[in-house]
Amino acid sequence: MAYLYLPRNHQPDDSNPQWMNKADNAWQLTSATLVGLQSVPGLVILYGSIVKKKWALNSALMALYAFAAVLVCWVGWGYQLAFGDTLVPFLGKTNFDALEQKFLTSQAFVGKFPNASMVYFQFVFAAITLILIAGALLGRMNFIAWMLFVPLWLTFSYTVGAFSIWCPQGWLFRMGVIDYSGGFVIHLSSGVAGFTAAYWVGPRAPRDRERFPPNNILLMLAGAGILWMGWTGFNGGDPYVASLDASLAVLNTHVCAAMSLLTWLMLDILFYEKPSVIGATQGMITGLVCITPAAGVVQGWAAVLMGLMSGCIPWFSMMFLHKKMWFLKQVDDTMAVFHTHAVAGTLGAILAGVLANPRLSRIFYMVDDWPKYIGLAYGIQSGKFNAGLRQLWVQLIEEEVSEGDNAVHGEEAYALWGDGEKFDNSKLQFVHEIEEHQLSKSGYGL
Repeated sequence: MAYLYLPRNHQPDDSNPQWMNKADNAWQLTSATLVGLQSVPGLVILYGSIVKKKWALNSALMALYAFAAVLVCWVGWGYQLAFGDTLVPFLGKTNFDALEQKFLTSQAFVGKFPNASMVYFQFVFAAITLILIAGALLGRMNFIAWMLFVPLWLTFSYTVGAFSIWCPQGWLFRMGVIDYSGGFVIHLSSGVAGFTAAYWVGPRAPRDRERFPPNNILLMLAGAGILWMGWTGFNGGDPYVASLDASLAVLNTHVCAAMSLLTWLMLDILFYEKPSVIGATQGMITGLVCITPAAGVVQGWAAVLMGLMSGCIPWFSMMFLHKKMWFLKQVDDTMAVFHTHAVAGTLGAILAGVLANPRLSRIFYMVDDWPKYIGLAYGIQSGKFNAGLRQLWVQLIEEEVSEGDNAVHGEEAYALWGDGEKFDNSKLQFVHEIEEHQLSKSGYGL
């Protein structure tokens, strides 16, 4: 009889069970779609426009293929490996529940929405991780090899990180690692994996490394813009509820990205005397990546500080260390994924261990365990130094586990690997040495 006091559209029925919150479910589906748009068409456009014309089709298709292949693997076995019942402390038991109606229409392991929404939401994160790895391999990856790599890496690497850190049964989740929305699971893992894959695949042909301008810089900016706005769902959807924490995460995300972009731009002007469009894009990305592990657990001033640091440290690692350190020079990382994702993601994860606000952490994690989820800065302030130190230690432990536009903007400053430098690494070079005329038939040849 109590249901008589509810509006008709809020009364429980078969399509609206009592445990489901319509607003939360709608926000979760919206967030997932925003993240999906980051990949398709966001990164499809970005990759296809930032490489030389002869590689545009191949680069765009690598992203599109990964998105489709990950979805099939995810519902087949990936989701249960990453979020299923515990097989071992870092991996779940695989089954075909993600294709079963009974499972998909029951309540998810967290949140007031069905498993179908959770499977979809987690899929878009898995997909973008693989597509980020592709960024390190643009301009020379054999497509058949990429088709094999995607399901293998998803199965044997991504699922391990996702279960360990995001699944409530995961050993790092239980330890108290703060990874709000994928600083470790997505960005550090994709940065390290992309860098490693680029080493083994080998460098691009010298003619493709020398002078590396985008083939369409306006389309590149369009793709980057979709990526930026899509981050609203990337970080805003991770509380699994349309809450105060989600609102804070969204605002912090954009504040950090803006500050990072401006910082990177100022450094370009200071050292190269020209504001670079590609540099502004890289600064935007490092800001988004840096805030991701901490988006909803830090205050606004901390987001500004993180944006300042994410505009400085990855800039320094890309513009100076990459040219000075021998082991970095051996790898042809096309989109500088190591710097924009591995370095920025690691920075964000460490800063989360320093700047995490205990009250905001409790709202997000819904726990009363004060010794966990308290940043070192707040630990010092509140006299809980050991708790703050422990949190920073946990973050570091996880890091170890995961290992005339031209006249105006001077884009030559970003030909980071285009000074005719020689790569000692030539492993598997035969896999990707494709003659120019093979792609020119598609209309994308130079």
